Amino acid sequence: MITEFPALDLSAVEEAVRKAAAVEIMPRFRQLAEHEVDEKSGPHDLVTVADRKAEEHLTASLTRLLPGSAVVGEEAVHADPTVYAALRADAPVWIVDPVDGTRQFVSGDPGFCTLVALAHRGEILASWTYAPALEELATAVRGEGAYVNGERIHSGSPEPGAVLRVAMAHPLYTSDEDKRTLSRLDVPGVAARPCGSAGLEYLKVARGEMDGLAFSWPSAWDHAAGLLLVAEAGGAQSTVAGVPFRVDRDNALPFAVGRDEATAMRIRELLRGE
Repeated sequence: MITEFPALDLSAVEEAVRKAAAVEIMPRFRQLAEHEVDEKSGPHDLVTVADRKAEEHLTASLTRLLPGSAVVGEEAVHADPTVYAALRADAPVWIVDPVDGTRQFVSGDPGFCTLVALAHRGEILASWTYAPALEELATAVRGEGAYVNGERIHSGSPEPGAVLRVAMAHPLYTSDEDKRTLSRLDVPGVAARPCGSAGLEYLKVARGEMDGLAFSWPSAWDHAAGLLLVAEAGGAQSTVAGVPFRVDRDNALPFAVGRDEATAMRIRELLRGE
């Protein structure tokens, strides 16, 4: 139960997420026609009919489940950037990335997911990370733990002295300045690689399959669900300013995520050049 909204049926939210994927995403997986794929900011920033239709589906179903709520979705914000301001208002907000990993989705790679998080006054209360092609649903409710397909998960800690496995912002989506900052992770004891779907990278950290993440962009739809999932699994996160990343404010970037506090701090220190 979410104490702020006790009447909200969390199982109905899960059903809505699954239905959006079943109706709008999976029938188009590996079936996209050329005219169903468009570019946004460039050739690596893609959007498909599945992204748009799934977000429309989720917007309708989620606001029915929680009357008075708003939706901040990736495609809605692309069409109207002022939508993002709802994150700083008083109404509860659904943060939606209908297809996280659109590049993978377009190429026929199953490594994509649908991300939904519920936030209120900047606090992330619940999250759903659904990878329909992998048949995995990760959920988290603040204070109640993290789960995958109903089984509780824990991030744990890296083995002492082990090389840290870190996924970082993909170079296709980073500025030259970001690349210079992220290159500080290229040190002995760290094995850094470009990230795929941000949501699935967060899930790997929550499961202890990756040790940490380093991201240089602030888009709430990429991070909200995963940040709660990692926190409820026992992980930690921090911006380079030494404070937690929040969806309702401007953040010092990049920010670090770790399986535990010490790992997050180590990645943050490297990003700061310490």
